[in-house]
Amino acid sequence: MKYCRAAFCAALFLALGAFTALAQDVTLTSRDGSVEINGTLLGFDGEFYRVETIYGELTVDGSGVLCEGPGCPNLTAFVAELRMSGADTMGSVLMPALVEAFALRNGLSATRQAGEGARFTYLLRNRETGELMGRFHIHATNTDEGFADLLVNDADIVMSLREIRDAEAERAQEAGMGNLRGPRRARVLALDALVPIVSQDNPVADITTTDLAHAFSGQIDNWRDLGGPDAPITLHLRDGRSGLGQAVVDRLLNPARAELAPGVERHDSNDALARAVADDPFGLGLASAASLGLTKQLALSGACGFTLRAERRNVKTEDYPLTAPLFLYLPARRLPKLAREFLTYLRGPQAQLVIRRAGFVDQTPEEIPVDAQGNRFANAISQAGEEIGLEELQRMVSVLSPMRRLTTTFRFEQGSTRLDAQSRSNVEQLARALEAGTYDTRELLFVGFSDGEGSARINREISVRRAEAVRRAVQIAAETANLSRIGLEVDAFGEAMPMACDDSAWGRLVNRRVEVWVR
Repeated sequence: MKYCRAAFCAALFLALGAFTALAQDVTLTSRDGSVEINGTLLGFDGEFYRVETIYGELTVDGSGVLCEGPGCPNLTAFVAELRMSGADTMGSVLMPALVEAFALRNGLSATRQAGEGARFTYLLRNRETGELMGRFHIHATNTDEGFADLLVNDADIVMSLREIRDAEAERAQEAGMGNLRGPRRARVLALDALVPIVSQDNPVADITTTDLAHAFSGQIDNWRDLGGPDAPITLHLRDGRSGLGQAVVDRLLNPARAELAPGVERHDSNDALARAVADDPFGLGLASAASLGLTKQLALSGACGFTLRAERRNVKTEDYPLTAPLFLYLPARRLPKLAREFLTYLRGPQAQLVIRRAGFVDQTPEEIPVDAQGNRFANAISQAGEEIGLEELQRMVSVLSPMRRLTTTFRFEQGSTRLDAQSRSNVEQLARALEAGTYDTRELLFVGFSDGEGSARINREISVRRAEAVRRAVQIAAETANLSRIGLEVDAFGEAMPMACDDSAWGRLVNRRVEVWVR
């Protein structure tokens, strides 16, 4: 992406020489008439034109040029345009709620206008004058469609329930949209979770992640093997193009090196999936935690006795192993001021309240006192053995009991030292809080934990290195923070406080983490 002011454009086009343009929809001419740019107008944000030319995409300062042609915007009554496309889990409920709340907070009215198919538009008007200020277009289909719209310039933002694929990222880079894996190109808007659901009459109460993967891969096909009746299991999932359907493969089946069983019943919406499972006495579904309908949620259990449910705090900390982040992907392009204000609003506390009311898990860090974490410390005691003795447990209690745990937790990708998507977002979030002075005069302790494989000594050493790496990443990201006013320390307790059983890849992944404690 190039940013082109009048003087720069003059030099550029004198060097390149004259060219004969095809009939295109705008011509931008410098005010002294020395430079002329012909191209297709891709967007105007009230200050800059974005134009596709034979030399690629250019962004031109509108104050230095005159625009001629049928594509030229009305400069005296500019209307901000924002196009969002992707997952209907986000586009059908969450994003409309956020747009309406943003409008209310900023003295605007928001009128929903139906379009074709899954498209609709919010008209944002000044409440006092009635002047049209913006059109926010939403295409609520699926994650695949969102990236497809972005790559053909039919979307400014992708709403996604999965991380961008390699091929999508490469095509976006080639199209001049920047590195969509970068910290400013992708952000986690909210959190959801993949929840195993059954009908209310099903007697099964919990299931291990291993058995869940075996059920959806067809290796377990009868409820008898899960403690239920002697009846075949009917599998229900979202459609394969949805981010939620793809997340089942990414988060559940791939770690188990399994493939989805044939004959799975697919559903084109979250509500349809929940209704089908509620009506099927032998159904097993994986659903969004925000759309459980009249079904019963199964807890995730393990052979060691730990049980986790998809509750708000467990999802926020990623202690629940099938957490599903809701992403926004933003290409490297200027958006209109109103759209930029909307994106800023999405990070604020008012938007986080809207996210919670819509049934999703917000990103606001919470402080959890020690006396609200009894189960965690009980797990530590119950799992103590020869390598984790009383002395280490006493040290852990002594260090942590005067502090509170932040829900901001850092975990790593499967078989990698790279932070997972939610944790990369957490780095940026914690860094912004440090820059804003949220934790001035307080102490933050980055505490490393590990799974139980290997020796306790080596696990503690690995945990220390992970905690130091996370602290370093946060310090680098907090570019403008006055770190002299904040204590940033590191400690580690290795395998001393497991969150899940080590008998599965998911349990070990949950146990390998860096927590943040604050005093």
